[in-house]
Amino acid sequence: MLSSATIDRVVAAALDEDAPWGDLTSSAFLPETVVAQAQLVAREPGVFSGGRVFAAAFRLTDPAVTIGQRVADGERFERGAVLATVRGPARAVLTAERIGLNFVQRMSGIATLTSRYVAEVAHTRARIVDTRKTTPGLRPFERQAVVDGGGRNHRYSLSDAVMVKDNHLAVLASSGRPVTDALREAIERLPHTTHVEVEVDRREQIEPVLAAGIGTIMLDNFSLDELRAGVEQVAGRAIVEASGGVRLDTVRAIAETGVDVISVGVLTHSAPALDLGLDVGIDDDLGDRA
Repeated sequence: MLSSATIDRVVAAALDEDAPWGDLTSSAFLPETVVAQAQLVAREPGVFSGGRVFAAAFRLTDPAVTIGQRVADGERFERGAVLATVRGPARAVLTAERIGLNFVQRMSGIATLTSRYVAEVAHTRARIVDTRKTTPGLRPFERQAVVDGGGRNHRYSLSDAVMVKDNHLAVLASSGRPVTDALREAIERLPHTTHVEVEVDRREQIEPVLAAGIGTIMLDNFSLDELRAGVEQVAGRAIVEASGGVRLDTVRAIAETGVDVISVGVLTHSAPALDLGLDVGIDDDLGDRA
């Protein structure tokens, strides 16, 4: 999902936004020949994500900068851990510093939060998946971070799977067409490889939807009792997804109802950035630790 071309395109745009005419401070105060060394250090424990993105910020600023990644994407670390080392022209290191940190802090924050949700449901069959509630332009980065945290990705975009939401059903209902018939006709027009998911918010909608032969049914904002009853009613005829009202303190109970998938929007729309810092020194100031 997160290709090198995507990384370079987005990171280059971020660097251009941050220094459209160069880094005025570094150019004015730092001699061109000064070499800096730096360490990416964890100020709190977490799960690492975004190593290639972090490196790209420095590489695209100056190819002479070298990066040594100490912790793999998806790996846990403790406070004080050195996650990566940086060495190169001081001007370039300081120009790229904030962009590199912004990406890796954001991605590691998502990976860390995802790992907490995954741990809560590890004793069940439920998968934790993300949603399309991502930062515009950064979806590949944020969804990669979910994977690094042990989660799974939902459909990537509107183009790669069919998801009939409550608003679609409302339009169908207002037209007077039976939902089952409308779904069957739509499925007939789709390629046989296309997965179809339908969202319902009431138990009485379950049977008409299942009768159309859909692949996944989403039980949206169901109570725990309703989820258990819904899973029993579906009885293996489709994948059952739970959505709505999912929090870290509720996800375990939701998983224990027997659902197959739990979609969690908070993973990407509200995950806090992880506190990481770049400790910079000149020449051999950090040599003993680097």
